[in-house]
Amino acid sequence: MTELRPLTPRECIDLLSTQPVGRLVFSENAVPAIRPVNFLVHEGNIIVRCSRTGSIAKLVDEVVAFEVDSIDPVNRTGWSVVVLGKANSITEIDELVTLAEPRHRPWPGGERSHFLRIPMETINGRTFHVPDARPTQP
Repeated sequence: MTELRPLTPRECIDLLSTQPVGRLVFSENAVPAIRPVNFLVHEGNIIVRCSRTGSIAKLVDEVVAFEVDSIDPVNRTGWSVVVLGKANSITEIDELVTLAEPRHRPWPGGERSHFLRIPMETINGRTFHVPDARPTQP
């Protein structure tokens, strides 16, 4: 039987910060869309850096979901965290300078000058463990 444990908001934020890639979930032309993106946890927000012309940059004032997980198939353990929030563009110059540091650079090349903030309005997560169901050897 799978053992599930809910995570506290603090545990969720700590786990989010351990991963470089998450999945941004939104509606595009009335169809669900999911995009893997590099992200940063900054002051209680998820920050995504993208091009100014792509579908992600158009998500201003849209409610989106953001999911990050880590799975260990050998030990049959893992965790998942989901954030919900209304996306908005970052335009304040001091914040843009801070977020544009080279260590925050996204993996894909090309123009990535638009910064999208997703406030963690709702955050929840869980850890899981699947005990070994194989019979023991005599």
